[in-house]
Amino acid sequence: EDVYKLLIKSGEDVGLATVYRVLTQFEQAGLLIRHHFESDKAVFELSDSQHHDHIVCMQCGHVEEFCDDEIEKRQKIIASKKGFVIQEHSLYIYAECTKTPCPNKV
Repeated sequence: EDVYKLLIKSGEDVGLATVYRVLTQFEQAGLLIRHHFESDKAVFELSDSQHHDHIVCMQCGHVEEFCDDEIEKRQKIIASKKGFVIQEHSLYIYAECTKTPCPNKV
């Protein structure tokens, strides 16, 4: 919906269904990655960025990307101990903002 709203605001004549269809096509073509982050709203990001994980505020839905070499190493060790080799993975950490009230709450 955010993409749709930006297009309408910029004067484009486009339907919401068209935006969803194009985003789905971009996802199927490997250009975008879809995340849901425990909400009804899909979040898309470009798939050309380096691997990263996500921390999501449970109060407002704000998402921060992060990379942590120690977490990556531990995941490989754990997988190996269980008899697996990681092909790909995703990590979402759900947390609450430590500032009260949540600075990103809408």
